[in-house]
Amino acid sequence: MLEKFRATATQIGTIIVGKNLQIRQSLTCLLAGGHLLIEDAPGVGKTTLAHAIAISLGLPFRRIQFTADLLPSDVIGVSVYDRTSGQFAFHPGPIFTEVLLADEINRASPKTQSAMLEAMEESQVSVDGLSRPLPTPFFVIATQNPLSQVGTFPLPESQLDRFLMCISLGYPDRAAERALLSGEARRDMLKSLPAVARPSDLVTAQAEVKRVFVSAALLDYVQALMGHTRASGKYAEGLSPRGGLALLAAARAWAWFDGRNHVIPEDVQNVMPAVAGHRLHAVSRDSSRALHGKELVTQLISAVPVP
Repeated sequence: MLEKFRATATQIGTIIVGKNLQIRQSLTCLLAGGHLLIEDAPGVGKTTLAHAIAISLGLPFRRIQFTADLLPSDVIGVSVYDRTSGQFAFHPGPIFTEVLLADEINRASPKTQSAMLEAMEESQVSVDGLSRPLPTPFFVIATQNPLSQVGTFPLPESQLDRFLMCISLGYPDRAAERALLSGEARRDMLKSLPAVARPSDLVTAQAEVKRVFVSAALLDYVQALMGHTRASGKYAEGLSPRGGLALLAAARAWAWFDGRNHVIPEDVQNVMPAVAGHRLHAVSRDSSRALHGKELVTQLISAVPVP
């Protein structure tokens, strides 16, 4: 099973060139059973990465282009009156899929953004007083443009917390960019991309990840990291229990990807920037001097000794 996912990472690397770390982070998030937020400028491959992941794993997917006039019913679905039966019939929205590509999610209004909360937390949606389960597995890959751009709405902390990991692709290096410029269009390459794994393989791998062993000493280390964010006074808010669970889930998946059946402190440190970077904010009155979330994580790792 592990070899299939390593082959998946290799295949995605032929589409998203020079971004092996981000590809592994994305698969780690999926193996941990979480949702992924990709935050970066337009045109660096965020949506292409999401398509490549879904196709390579053989997962059905649907894409929603989030805009300012998008309504919650456009995402979840709506009940329509049927004159023939004299009853309301529910028409499922695009959220009823294994992989949902939420493109430019922060261009939608806060009301529409909030429509995603129940789905991302409980894998179900409530419409007309009924709870409707979503498919298994259910995975949201959302892309977000920088908040400095026109027409964006910041995601509330409650929704950011639903994303297990947040990554940034960044610009490619010179060699990778040359390969992009001189090669075939990546969108055209997606059309001929084969499925390396099946949806059942993902379910099996996720079950294996949950069985990766975490020692008491490792739990002490995670609790020390969480405690430092709450007691040091450097952070606006400390990591929540959900943040700690996300950290452990991602560390288990990272260890599994390395072929180990137990988690080591380096696994926690490797996943922490993507898991905690969007959850931590510095206490600073001067916003121009406020540290970025991933810089805060680097300081946090340095401040807490490994047991």
